[in-house]
Amino acid sequence: MYTVRYYTAQDFEAWNNFVAASKNGTFLFNRGFMEYHAHRFEDASLMVFEGGKIVALLPAHKVDNIVHSHLGLTYGGLVLAFKTRLEDVIVIFSDILKYYNSAGINNLYVKCIPSIYHKIPSQELEYALFLAKASLVRRDAYSVLEPCAKKLINRERKRSIQKGVLKGLTIKEDNGFRLFWEKILVPNMQKKHSVLPVHNIEEIELLHSRFPELIIQFNVFDNDEIVGGVTIFVMDDVIRPQYISGNSDKNRLGSLDFLYDFLINERFKGYKYFDFGPSNEDSGKKLNSTLAHWKESYGARTIVQDFYEVPTANHTLLDAVFV
Repeated sequence: MYTVRYYTAQDFEAWNNFVAASKNGTFLFNRGFMEYHAHRFEDASLMVFEGGKIVALLPAHKVDNIVHSHLGLTYGGLVLAFKTRLEDVIVIFSDILKYYNSAGINNLYVKCIPSIYHKIPSQELEYALFLAKASLVRRDAYSVLEPCAKKLINRERKRSIQKGVLKGLTIKEDNGFRLFWEKILVPNMQKKHSVLPVHNIEEIELLHSRFPELIIQFNVFDNDEIVGGVTIFVMDDVIRPQYISGNSDKNRLGSLDFLYDFLINERFKGYKYFDFGPSNEDSGKKLNSTLAHWKESYGARTIVQDFYEVPTANHTLLDAVFV
């Protein structure tokens, strides 16, 4: 019924067209985004066809005899068409496991797409994973704000926002990422965590050139001095700050709260969700309670992102699930 095969460079346009028309895909699955770091990953993405028509995609890469979907992206999993039914996904997933198993892949790890990124409900894969006796190996807690819902912002945040107003801070929507990277983001990440951003400046500039309306930089200034900023990814009805950072005066100036208030209540007013992202460490086993409190003080509340491991040999468990 279905044909499964690996993605090739000749499929670039067809892949991207399907992602754009899917019920749960975002621009992170566009090959123009995925392939900015292609040198770091051995691609093992799959395309599933019914006749000559694409019905599902699996963004993935291989490490030895294990496939991940996807360690280089915020999430992975099956990208599906709007009309795809649960029964279809169970069969498609079985065929995918069978295909990998015959190729010598022992295990598949899946980083599920958080539900807020679905255009319509789309958790068929999670059910198929359950049927295949996949193991839940990680769960992250995302803080998500629904701006149109009841306002739950607390007094602490309101006071901090007002600091920025009284200080006369200004916000600039700026396509130049280098100032924020070099003056704020990189120094802070090195000082606090001894790490660098996932995207270096050349990579984020490249991605912005490919997705200029979807990757946007906002910087906060005190007079002419940059004091903070945020890099926004716009994913359909969801706004996600990919990077946010402020200088050592951020608490005194209220710079980041001033910026977030502008983004939520002015620049992106009307969007369905504002995704503050996870506040976890140690593969979801630890909660950064200070960070979670800051997000929740805006009124954000929790959804989860699940990570699963499934042996590809378990495709046999999906052969007799229908009654």
